[in-house]
Amino acid sequence: MVDYKAIIEKYCAGNADLLHILLTHSRQVADRALAILAMHPEWVESGEVDPVFVEEAAMLHDIGVVFCDAPKICCKGKHAYIEHGYLGAEILRQEGLPKHASVAERHTGTGITMEQIVCEQLPIPLQDYVPRSLEERLICYADKFYSKTRLGEDKPMAKIRQHMWKYGSDAMARFDAMQQFFEPSV
Repeated sequence: MVDYKAIIEKYCAGNADLLHILLTHSRQVADRALAILAMHPEWVESGEVDPVFVEEAAMLHDIGVVFCDAPKICCKGKHAYIEHGYLGAEILRQEGLPKHASVAERHTGTGITMEQIVCEQLPIPLQDYVPRSLEERLICYADKFYSKTRLGEDKPMAKIRQHMWKYGSDAMARFDAMQQFFEPSV
């Protein structure tokens, strides 16, 4: 079992506000992912999803924000916020957690395609960052319901959808597919 709290504390050392934000936001994401997973015991029974991994990866998915310039969430790094996924993946690979790193790398939005990187000239390495595994998609989806600036609140579906449209019809289609797969009644 991974001591995700120790990893978060290590990278948030000296920044109690960010530590609180990351632990609170990540706990919300983990709890939603685990609640969805509880509605689908067949995924666990088949071995397709490991609930322990889901909790660990959900708790660590945003670790890369420690290197970003995001004052609203008490981050004073030098990187753009859009970079937090691949930066978090680098941290988690250094910690010996390559599978967890894939979640961090692929959770932003509904995933970032190579085409988006080129078209929008995003400051991230050119590769595909769209979630692949069921576990990656589950955490990516659960993350959309919580903000790091409005801790403790669930985002309403209308607000999530409005936000997704900013990233284009492909991102919206990926979100719709996730929503229909994970929570068709929401």
